[in-house]
Amino acid sequence: MNQENLWAPWRMAYLRELEHKAEAAGWDNTSGGNFLAEYWNTPEHDVANHVIFRDESGIILLNRYPYSNGHLLVALGEARPSLLAYEPEQRAAFWKLLEVGIELMQKTMHPQGINTGINEGRAAGAGVPEHLHAHIVPRWSGDTNFITVVGQVRVIPDALEEMAARYQATAQALREEA
Repeated sequence: MNQENLWAPWRMAYLRELEHKAEAAGWDNTSGGNFLAEYWNTPEHDVANHVIFRDESGIILLNRYPYSNGHLLVALGEARPSLLAYEPEQRAAFWKLLEVGIELMQKTMHPQGINTGINEGRAAGAGVPEHLHAHIVPRWSGDTNFITVVGQVRVIPDALEEMAARYQATAQALREEA
């Protein structure tokens, strides 16, 4: 078998960061910590953290390790592990944020389809199981190609900073319309 390598050196910095956080906080080495709570509590770092939208309830941000170009995360500010752990008013605020995220995606990315999903609990694939969040993933016909299927690698064609700037411009336009 002829094997080729796809280099992703940025991934090692992420893994080392997780290890340092785990050591400092005493988490087991599979926990990434709660970066969502950290981002919620530091609005002054929204640009660096690629937070696209913030209101009194929660945030919408770009996923640093996206499934596809423009992949968003939605989370309430208060960390709880499951949807039903939130009060009904909080769940309503969560769904409203999800709707805002979908509108931002539609107006910014113009996808042919959108996947939304919640991975509740580590066994369901939640990377931050202590802080419920939703994924909004833009989709296009043919966006899964040979490199994804054969190489098990995703190709993301736009830098996070460029994508964040596009989303932020859309968010600003929506605020001006309101």
